[in-house]
Amino acid sequence: MVKSTKTQRLREKTREAIKHSKQTTLGTLQEIRRAESAKAAVPEQKKQIGITEINTITREDELVLKIGFKLLPSRTAFSRVTLDLFFDQRKIDSLRLRVLQGPLATDASEFSSVLDMTGIGKGQHILRVEMYELWDSGEKLNHASKEVTVEYIPLRREDRLIKVPIIKKVAGADLSIISDTQRNFYHEIEKEMKRESVSRRDNW
Repeated sequence: MVKSTKTQRLREKTREAIKHSKQTTLGTLQEIRRAESAKAAVPEQKKQIGITEINTITREDELVLKIGFKLLPSRTAFSRVTLDLFFDQRKIDSLRLRVLQGPLATDASEFSSVLDMTGIGKGQHILRVEMYELWDSGEKLNHASKEVTVEYIPLRREDRLIKVPIIKKVAGADLSIISDTQRNFYHEIEKEMKRESVSRRDNW
């Protein structure tokens, strides 16, 4: 009876030791495998830059350009982004954008620029935006590009304010402007002077 009690106590101690042991058991191995398979089932999102929109507004001799973009999987994966702007296939600007990392920053951002369009003729023009990360070696990573065709019509201040032309200057320093009533009055005087001149000629 005593042997049986000692055997039971030994078995209980062994169970407790296995239960609290830090060694991996068959059950914990299965749990680890399930966790690893679940992790592998969720693919890691690729780091990339997405240009979401390019909008333009025409002003007097200006074109306002707004560019929206999103950093994936999040802004924390980026520190600086380079933005190149092309107008009709010609590069007109290159900027380094610093990505904010504070709690108020978001993964989606926008950039605005004002183009001086003085001398640019009306018609269709192509705007292209390229964004990428630039390494010290000069290699471009996570490159993104988007272009839009803009129908540009120069909008002058005068086009918005008036519909008919205004005379700015009258040639001749000795000229004066008279009303219709004054013109008729002077016309009658001129006719009277002509009649007097003819009458004098007849008397000669």
